[in-house]
Amino acid sequence: MMENQPQKDKTSKSSFKRFVLILTLVSIFGFSVFIYWKYFFTYSEGNRTGILQKFSYKGTVFKTYEGELILSSIRSTGNVALASEKFFFSVKDKSVATKMENLQGQIVSLRYKMKNGVLPWRGDTPYIIDSVRLEKGY
Repeated sequence: MMENQPQKDKTSKSSFKRFVLILTLVSIFGFSVFIYWKYFFTYSEGNRTGILQKFSYKGTVFKTYEGELILSSIRSTGNVALASEKFFFSVKDKSVATKMENLQGQIVSLRYKMKNGVLPWRGDTPYIIDSVRLEKGY
């Protein structure tokens, strides 16, 4: 009877180690999937058109390009937005940011990708602008 005891201890220790290893691998995989979904997965893509009201380069540790677009649903005859809301966005690409600096006060169309979360070095908002074009004929 005593001879089986050490064998049983080895088997239970081996099973416990295997359980801990599998639990660790599953946890790492789950955490990796969550990080990808939260910060890198593109939840939504689209365009927004409006007046580029504000665009700046700001931040304490991580400097990012941030802006505001006025989205108007009703315009008066003087091209003034009567019913409007603001669309806040971030820009990663310096060439897009350079274009936007020269378009303040103009009616522009922005192409964006919306992420599920915000990373400090990517900007203050989940909306990341990847292109801009000046709208004519408004």
